[in-house]
Formats: sequence, structure tokens, C-alpha cells
Amino acid sequence: MILTNRVAVITGAGSGIGRATALAMARRGCHLALADIDEAAVRDSAAAAQALGVRASAHRLDVADRAAVAAFPHEVKSAHQRVDLVMNNAGVALGGSFDQVSEADFDWLLEINFHGVVRMTRAFLPLLHHSDDARIVNVSSIYGIITPPGQAAYAASKFAVRGFSNVLRHELEGSTVGVSVVHPGGVATSIAKSARIPAGAPQDEVERRRKTMEKLLRMPAEQAGDIIVRGIEKRRARILVGSDAKAAAFLERLAPVGYWNLLKKAMTR
Repeated sequence: MILTNRVAVITGAGSGIGRATALAMARRGCHLALADIDEAAVRDSAAAAQALGVRASAHRLDVADRAAVAAFPHEVKSAHQRVDLVMNNAGVALGGSFDQVSEADFDWLLEINFHGVVRMTRAFLPLLHHSDDARIVNVSSIYGIITPPGQAAYAASKFAVRGFSNVLRHELEGSTVGVSVVHPGGVATSIAKSARIPAGAPQDEVERRRKTMEKLLRMPAEQAGDIIVRGIEKRRARILVGSDAKAAAFLERLAPVGYWNLLKKAMTR
């Protein structure tokens, strides 16, 4: 896929993988409509993209807001006249075991991580069908492949993104719209630090899990963004980001039930 002079919409573009992917696209001459719930952060991302010589607009958007998402395509079309690519990247994290997580917190995460992806896809698909070469890029996770303890809500949402993306790819076969699902491994973003913690969860356990998670987040976001964009250019249906994601995917295929015992031994070492 040639990204030069295309228009891409990216959610969660104020920081981390979203911002890094946006700048990697800008370096290829792709114009951008960048969205984030943090308006100041997304304006900064848009300014950085503009400095690379492309047209970039900044939009405050909460993907859990049905009305805002439904109105967003008109806003983007007014600014850019067209849309060729939508990257659903916005996401949140929630720590704690299933019995520690409240129903309200579980639903809060799903509204953003999964239903936000579905809403954005439904809103923009009519515009994408007008493009001669379009793509939907949905960001799942390594936890859309494997299921570690303490990640019930997050893994459920990312498996849902994976399943939705795969079905959508089959349904859109033969059209001008392709679908990629992205599985990042340990990318150095702020997601662990900003994760919501269940009320009443033991603080020592929370800190232990947070520190463990932060140790696994090693790949620079810029490197992840470039891997994702290269995968988009090659029209890959599945984009694995990082050697850890590739290893986890291999182990899960090798031992669909017993892989976790192998991973626990590796992490202990």
C-alpha cells in the first residue's frame, strides 16, 4: 500500500504507539486526522506531523462516546475530503484478578478497547468504501494471543478485537478495503503506569504487578510504529510487533493449552 498523499485516521494518537505510527506515516507523506481524549497531547502530535510536511488535524475524541464517534467522519471529511485508512489504536488497561475487578470497571474497559473499535469501524466504513485502496488497522495486543493471570478484562477485549478483525477481513474480501490486526508485545508506553486499579486491591500486589509489567515494556514506541507501518505497506493481515509477540504466538500455536507453563518458566529465568 502506497501511503503518500493518502489520509489516515488514528485514535489514541496523543502518545505511545498511536503517536509513533502517525509520525511514521507522516514521514511517508500520509496526511493525518489524529484523535485522542487528551486534546493537548493530540495537538502536539499533529504539530509534530505538520513539521514533517503533511496536513494533520487534531481532534478531541472519546471513543466510548457513541454520538461523538458517529459525528467524527463528517468532521474528518470536512478537514481532509477523504479517508483511506483508519487505525483503531485507543485503549486503556485495568489491573487486578477477575474477582477484584468490578462490573463497572470491566464494562468501562470494554467500551473503549472493543466497542470503540466497532463504533469507529461502523462510522468510517462508508467513507473507506469510496477509496480505491483502503485499510482498517485494529490494534489488539500480545494479550489477544495469550492470556496471563490478572488480565481478564484486557485480554477479553483484545481477543474480541482480534476476532472482529478476522471476521471483517473475510466479509470485505473482494472489496477495496483490507483489514490488519496488530499484536504489539512489550512496547515502552505509559499504559502500565496509567492502568486503572480496582478499589480494595492489595497495594503491594498492585505494585509488584506494575513493576513486572514495566520490565516487559522494552521496545521504543518509535520502533513499534515503524514496524506497524511497514506491515500496512505490505498489506499484512496480522502484524506481530516484537520478538516477544512472535515467540508468544509461536508457543500458543505449539501448545494451545500448555503454553502458559512454558512462558512461566521463561519469565522466571
